[in-house]
Amino acid sequence: MKKSYQTCLTNFKGIIDAYRDLKKIMLRDTYRSVIAKENILALNIFVNRADRDFPWQLKDNMAMARPDIRIVVAIDFGTTFSGFAYSNKINPETITNDTVIFFRPEQAGVFKTNTVLAYDDNLQLVAWGYPALAQEPPKKRKALAKPQPKPVELFKLHLAGIKDEDKPPLPPSLDAKKVITDYLHEMNKLILETLNSRWPGIRYPSQVRFVVSVPAEWHHEAKAIMRECMYSAGYLEHRQSENLEFTTEPEAAAIYCMKTLNEHHLSVGSSFLIVDCGGGTVDLTTRTLLPGMKLGEITERSGDLCGSSYVDREFLKFLGRKLGFAAMKKLKENHYGQMQYLVQQFCSRVKFSFNGNPNEYTPKELDIERICPALMQYVTGQAKDQMEESEWLIELDFQIVKEMFDPVVKKIIDLIQRQCASTERRCAAMFLVGGFSESQYLQTQIRRHFATQIPIIAVPKHPIAAIERGALEYGLNMDIVQTRVLKFCYGVEVSAKWDKHDPPDRRTPSGRIFRFHRLALRGVEVAVDQKFYYTAGPVVPNQTDMTFNIYITPDNNAKYCDEDGMKMLGKMKIDLPDPHRGKNRLVEFTLTFGTMEVKATAVNKRSGQIYESTFVLEF
Repeated sequence: MKKSYQTCLTNFKGIIDAYRDLKKIMLRDTYRSVIAKENILALNIFVNRADRDFPWQLKDNMAMARPDIRIVVAIDFGTTFSGFAYSNKINPETITNDTVIFFRPEQAGVFKTNTVLAYDDNLQLVAWGYPALAQEPPKKRKALAKPQPKPVELFKLHLAGIKDEDKPPLPPSLDAKKVITDYLHEMNKLILETLNSRWPGIRYPSQVRFVVSVPAEWHHEAKAIMRECMYSAGYLEHRQSENLEFTTEPEAAAIYCMKTLNEHHLSVGSSFLIVDCGGGTVDLTTRTLLPGMKLGEITERSGDLCGSSYVDREFLKFLGRKLGFAAMKKLKENHYGQMQYLVQQFCSRVKFSFNGNPNEYTPKELDIERICPALMQYVTGQAKDQMEESEWLIELDFQIVKEMFDPVVKKIIDLIQRQCASTERRCAAMFLVGGFSESQYLQTQIRRHFATQIPIIAVPKHPIAAIERGALEYGLNMDIVQTRVLKFCYGVEVSAKWDKHDPPDRRTPSGRIFRFHRLALRGVEVAVDQKFYYTAGPVVPNQTDMTFNIYITPDNNAKYCDEDGMKMLGKMKIDLPDPHRGKNRLVEFTLTFGTMEVKATAVNKRSGQIYESTFVLEF
C-alpha cells in the first residue's frame, strides 16, 4: 500500500512538472496573443492550486506532511494599539478578541489594548497593555519616593528604518528585539488561554497558523526580526516554521473591506483604494475585485511614517517652543513616564475629539503642575516667568491644535495623491481604516481633496479592527489574494565573458565580468506562486560547486550588484559533482513568489538533486 501510494505521488508530481514545462515553452514564445496569456494564467492557476492544495509534497524523494492546522490566529501588532482575532477552520466565524476586557472590564467592545510595557528598576517586566500606561503623578511625598515602573512605548518604530535619534527611547540594556519579544510573549499567554477555553485539547502551537500583519514599507530585515521574535515568544516550534504567515496591513484591510463592496454597488473589475491610518504608519494599496471574490493588486503599495503618534510629536514640539527644547529633552531622559502621561492627557482631552470645526471647539487647558510636575524644574528664564504668571496652565486654542494636525494630514493627502497617480485605472472607492481613520478632521480633509476624483470615500464598521480581521480572513483562505505587484526588481549575480564594450575596470583577471541578471521586474503584477527561471552552468570545467547570489533593487535598469540601492536578499550554494563532465552540468535556478515569501530553488539537471531556500518577500 505504501509503495502504491508513493507511486501515485510520483505520478502526480510528474503531471505537474509537465504542465510547468509547457508553461515555460509558452512564455518563451514570441507570440503574445490574448489566448496565449489566458492559457498561461490557466496553467498558473492549475499548478498553484496543485502545489497548495495537494496534501503531500515530494522532497528529496520523501513524502512530507504539511502542518495540521486547526485554528487561525491573526495578530495586529501596532505602534500604539495591538490585538488579535481567531477562528476555527471547521467553523470559520471571525472572532475579534476583546483584549481590553482582560484589563478593563468596563470597556467592553474595545478591540485592542495599548502597545506598552512597564519594567521595574531591575528591568523585570511588571505590566503590559493598558496597565502599563503611566498613571497620574502622585501628590504625596511618600508616594513620590517609591520607585515608579518604567513605561516603554512606540517600540515598533525601531523596525521602521528611521534615524536613531528619531527612535523612541528604550531602557538601558534592552534592545528592540527584546522588548518586542516581551510584548508578544505576554500576548501569547493570553492567546493560549483564550484558545484553550474555547477548544480544549488543541495542540498549541503546532495546530495553529499565525498571520502577522506588517507595514507595507517594512523591508525583509524587519520581517525577519518579527519572525525571530515570534519564535522567541513561543509561537513557533522552530524558526522557519510554516505555521507563520505574513501579510501587509493594507492588504489585510483590503480583504476586510471586500465584505462591504456590495453595499457600495462595486462589482468585478472595480478598483478601490485602501488607506490604513495607524498609530505609526499610514499604508496604501490599490486593489481590483476579481471573479469569485478574489483580489488583485494593480500598483505598488506605498506608505510613510505619518500615523496618529506623529500628531503627538507635533504636540511635544509645541511644548518645546513654549517651554524650551532643553527642558523637554531632560523630561524625556529623566521622567519619561510623566511625559507619556502628559501625551495621554493631550490625546484624551484634545486629539481624539478634534474635528476641525472652530465653532464646535472649546479651548482646553493643561495643568502642568498637576499632570507633569517634573517638567517645572527644567523650565528656565523667560519661559519660566511666563508659566509662573499663568500658574503653569497651557491653553490649547483651535489654531494651535490645527497646526499640530496639519503637517501629518498633509503628508497623508500627498500619499493618496501619489497612489492615485500611479495607475491609469479609475478608482471607484476609497476606504479609510485604522485607528487614526476615525479622526473626523482627517476624514474631512481627505473628502475635501478627493471627493470630485473618487466617488465613494467611506469608513467601514470597526475600522480599528480591520487589520486583524482581514488578516484572519487571509489566514483562513490564502487563495483570496491572486496577484501582487513587485516593489523591487529581483535577480542574480552572473559571471559572463568580458568584451570590449564593458567597463575596463570591471574586467577580472580571468577575462570575465560580474553582472546583475534580472529575473522579475519591479512593477510587474505576478500571480501567487508564479515562477521565474534561469539556467546556468559551471564557468570552468573542474568546478565543484556553484553559488547563486540573489539581489533586489528598486531600479529595473540596474547592471551591477554594487550599485546604489542594490541589496543582497540571500545566497544559495550547491554542489556540482562529476567534474569530469566539464561544463555540461546545467543547473536550473527558480524564484517562486509565494504569499509573503520568495523561494529560491536550484535543480542539478543531471543528478536531479534539489536545493531550496526561503527568503522574506519584499512586499
